[in-house]
Amino acid sequence: MSTVRKVGVVGWGAIGRVVGTALVEGRVQGAELVCVVDNRPLGEAAPARQVSFEEALDACDLIVEAAGQGVVREWGTRVLESGTDLLIASTGALTDDELAKRLLAAGPGRVYFTGGAVGGLDLLQAVRSLGPLTEVRLTTTKLPSTLEQPWMGEELLHRMRTATGPVEVMSGTARDVPVSFPKSTNVAASVALAVGDLDAVRVQVVADPAAHHTRHVIEASGAYGSYRFEVAHLPDPGNPATSQVVPYAVLRSLAALAGRTGQIL
Repeated sequence: MSTVRKVGVVGWGAIGRVVGTALVEGRVQGAELVCVVDNRPLGEAAPARQVSFEEALDACDLIVEAAGQGVVREWGTRVLESGTDLLIASTGALTDDELAKRLLAAGPGRVYFTGGAVGGLDLLQAVRSLGPLTEVRLTTTKLPSTLEQPWMGEELLHRMRTATGPVEVMSGTARDVPVSFPKSTNVAASVALAVGDLDAVRVQVVADPAAHHTRHVIEASGAYGSYRFEVAHLPDPGNPATSQVVPYAVLRSLAALAGRTGQIL
């Protein structure tokens, strides 16, 4: 008889609520929600007991991070060193090379990453085994309001707020763009994770007042082939910086970790 995974969800927001509710309703066979961690008192809003992070490590064998990059930085290696597995949604934290190395080297717990709002990462990871990809580009297009950041100057903010068409907000590599958009560009870090090189992935962030769907276009090429993946998602109504599909990508990863058959791995 298979063992039921005892899951703790960190972050009771747009992602955590969907994931935790699905677990409580028994929609992920082989996994149960044991506790919730959040820095706000949730009261009856949480369908499982709210505990401290330390208590969650004692109670769970799998932690789902759905609270942002800061949680990965502060707690990631501690989770793994406690012997608890960790499923990370905020892959943007991996733009910190030292943190990424610590996470991948830590144990005995195992670290996993969800693909989030994009597909094709499994194929890029397979192609990378053949040889390096010579060109990788990601273009992310979102509503201007979801991309505003404290570091932006008045000129850029004015262009974004008065735009009647697409406006390039930033371009760079997967190393620097997610740092500037910590809640909006985890996809860039996920693509880099699949490719194996933060500096090899060129990223363009575009604000478009007509972007009622969040759009990600991945283009990659190398000696063994060329690849193009394009997705367009509805933003989450409660948190437009996140695509509505993201918690369901987390649930798919959870189902695989819980041993559900029929999963595409």
